[in-house]
Amino acid sequence: MASRVQRPHEEAEFEFILARADVPVLAYFHGVWPKAAAACKEMDALVREVADVYQGRLIVVRADIARCPGPVRRYGVTGAPSFVLIHRGEAMAAAGSGPMSRAALGEFLDAHL
Repeated sequence: MASRVQRPHEEAEFEFILARADVPVLAYFHGVWPKAAAACKEMDALVREVADVYQGRLIVVRADIARCPGPVRRYGVTGAPSFVLIHRGEAMAAAGSGPMSRAALGEFLDAHL
Protein backbone atom coordinates (compact mmCIF):
# COMPACT_ATOMS: atom_id res chain seq x y z
CA MET A 1 0.00 0.00 0.00
CA ALA A 2 1.33 3.42 -0.91
CA SER A 3 1.89 5.89 1.89
CA ARG A 4 -0.77 8.55 2.35
CA VAL A 5 1.82 10.90 3.83
CA GLN A 6 2.83 13.62 1.41
CA ARG A 7 6.52 14.56 1.41
CA PRO A 8 7.21 17.90 -0.23
CA HIS A 9 10.77 18.33 -1.46
CA GLU A 10 10.77 22.10 -1.13
CA GLU A 11 8.88 24.97 0.43
CA ALA A 12 6.92 25.79 -2.73
CA GLU A 13 5.56 22.25 -2.85
CA PHE A 14 4.53 22.49 0.83
CA GLU A 15 2.70 25.74 0.11
CA PHE A 16 1.01 24.18 -2.93
CA ILE A 17 -0.33 21.33 -0.79
CA LEU A 18 -1.70 23.80 1.77
CA ALA A 19 -3.33 25.93 -0.94
CA ARG A 20 -5.10 22.95 -2.51
CA ALA A 21 -6.23 21.29 0.74
CA ASP A 22 -9.97 21.23 1.36
CA VAL A 23 -9.51 19.61 4.79
CA PRO A 24 -7.09 20.46 7.61
CA VAL A 25 -3.43 19.57 7.11
CA LEU A 26 -1.38 17.89 9.82
CA ALA A 27 2.12 19.22 9.20
CA TYR A 28 4.69 16.90 10.72
CA PHE A 29 7.98 18.80 10.78
CA HIS A 30 11.00 16.51 11.02
CA GLY A 31 14.73 17.03 11.17
CA VAL A 32 17.77 15.06 10.11
CA TRP A 33 20.35 16.27 12.64
CA PRO A 34 21.41 13.49 15.03
CA LYS A 35 19.25 14.37 18.06
CA ALA A 36 16.13 14.91 15.99
CA ALA A 37 16.66 12.03 13.58
CA ALA A 38 16.13 9.31 16.17
CA ALA A 39 12.98 10.92 17.58
CA CYS A 40 11.59 11.56 14.11
CA LYS A 41 12.30 8.01 12.99
CA GLU A 42 10.24 6.80 15.96
CA MET A 43 7.33 8.96 14.83
CA ASP A 44 7.32 7.95 11.15
CA ALA A 45 5.25 4.77 11.62
CA LEU A 46 2.74 6.61 13.80
CA VAL A 47 2.44 9.40 11.23
CA ARG A 48 1.70 6.84 8.49
CA GLU A 49 -0.92 5.24 10.74
CA VAL A 50 -2.55 8.62 11.42
CA ALA A 51 -2.72 9.29 7.67
CA ASP A 52 -4.62 6.02 7.21
CA VAL A 53 -6.93 6.36 10.21
CA TYR A 54 -7.87 9.99 9.49
CA GLN A 55 -8.04 9.63 5.71
CA GLY A 56 -10.68 11.99 4.34
CA ARG A 57 -10.61 14.12 7.50
CA LEU A 58 -7.10 15.53 7.09
CA ILE A 59 -4.03 15.50 4.90
CA VAL A 60 -0.72 14.54 6.46
CA VAL A 61 2.44 16.28 5.26
CA ARG A 62 5.94 15.30 6.42
CA ALA A 63 8.05 18.42 5.96
CA ASP A 64 11.81 18.65 6.39
CA ILE A 65 12.61 21.64 8.61
CA ALA A 66 15.68 22.54 6.53
CA ARG A 67 13.74 22.49 3.25
CA CYS A 68 10.72 24.47 4.49
CA PRO A 69 12.13 27.37 6.52
CA GLY A 70 9.23 29.74 5.78
CA PRO A 71 6.53 27.49 7.26
CA VAL A 72 8.84 26.66 10.17
CA ARG A 73 9.01 30.37 11.05
CA ARG A 74 5.36 31.09 10.28
CA TYR A 75 4.04 28.27 12.48
CA GLY A 76 6.55 28.74 15.30
CA VAL A 77 8.25 25.37 14.98
CA THR A 78 11.18 25.22 17.41
CA GLY A 79 12.24 21.58 17.23
CA ALA A 80 11.65 18.23 15.65
CA PRO A 81 9.47 16.34 15.57
CA SER A 82 6.72 18.96 15.73
CA PHE A 83 3.05 18.79 14.77
CA VAL A 84 0.93 21.71 13.60
CA LEU A 85 -2.66 21.39 12.47
CA ILE A 86 -3.26 23.91 9.66
CA HIS A 87 -6.51 24.91 7.95
CA ARG A 88 -6.67 27.43 5.11
CA GLY A 89 -3.11 28.50 5.82
CA GLU A 90 -3.72 29.29 9.49
CA ALA A 91 -2.50 27.21 12.41
CA MET A 92 -5.49 25.71 14.23
CA ALA A 93 -3.36 24.09 16.93
CA ALA A 94 0.20 23.01 17.62
CA ALA A 95 1.28 20.02 19.65
CA GLY A 96 4.73 21.40 20.47
CA SER A 97 7.93 19.58 19.74
CA GLY A 98 9.13 16.15 20.71
CA PRO A 99 7.84 12.62 20.21
CA MET A 100 4.20 11.89 21.04
CA SER A 101 2.45 8.68 21.96
CA ARG A 102 -0.26 7.25 19.73
CA ALA A 103 -2.86 8.18 22.37
CA ALA A 104 -1.59 11.75 22.77
CA LEU A 105 -1.54 12.40 19.03
CA GLY A 106 -5.02 10.90 18.66
CA GLU A 107 -6.36 13.07 21.48
CA PHE A 108 -4.77 16.16 19.92
CA LEU A 109 -6.37 15.45 16.54
CA ASP A 110 -9.77 14.45 17.93
CA ALA A 111 -9.91 17.66 19.98
CA HIS A 112 -9.37 19.84 16.89
CA LEU A 113 -11.07 18.01 14.02
